[in-house]
Amino acid sequence: MDLKISPLSVQGETVRKLREAIMTGYFGPGERLVESSLCERLGVSRNSLREAMRVLAAEQLVVLTPNRGPSVAAMDWADAEQLYETRILLESEVAAHAARHATADNLAAMRQALDAFAQAVDNGDRLLRITTTTDFYEALIVASRHRIMGDLIQGLVARINVLRAKSMDNPGRSLQSLSELTAMHEAIARHDEAAARLAARQHVEAARESARVMFDRTRAAAQ
Repeated sequence: MDLKISPLSVQGETVRKLREAIMTGYFGPGERLVESSLCERLGVSRNSLREAMRVLAAEQLVVLTPNRGPSVAAMDWADAEQLYETRILLESEVAAHAARHATADNLAAMRQALDAFAQAVDNGDRLLRITTTTDFYEALIVASRHRIMGDLIQGLVARINVLRAKSMDNPGRSLQSLSELTAMHEAIARHDEAAARLAARQHVEAARESARVMFDRTRAAAQ
């Protein structure tokens, strides 16, 4: 994986590259992130790297341990399940609000993200599957006109994407997810709040089950 970044917006690019590497499992849970090695691979200064680590720690993707340095945060199933429960509460209501308020431009933005996600699924692009799904949800939040719920979801998105990557590694899950998000988009386009709420809930419940299967496989492989 090429971690080299451009000189533009060094800190932001450093955060993005490291976030993507953690999200896709390039750096695994509990893995130490050695400063000297990362500075060389990223082509950044120690100060830039340390600032990026503080951002990732705030997102709970990295743990900063005194006298040991940063490591990738590990998430157990209990934490993951709570995150899915929170997603169900928030995303189902955001979808319902989107069905109430969405404009043609909002629907077009969601459709564009869905089309990009479909292409990523066809190409088997793990990273693009995650980023395009995130784009869909960002368009959904804008359509909902609910800033507070949107802020809460955005505060969880880094950890959501770690689970999203794990869930979508389950064979067939990406295609199922595409079908579920399409159903959500269609309900919003009809301005059917109840159907949008249900579609969002069913999507997260299916993602939770897929992630649970992958957690079980990881535990079994470690035994």
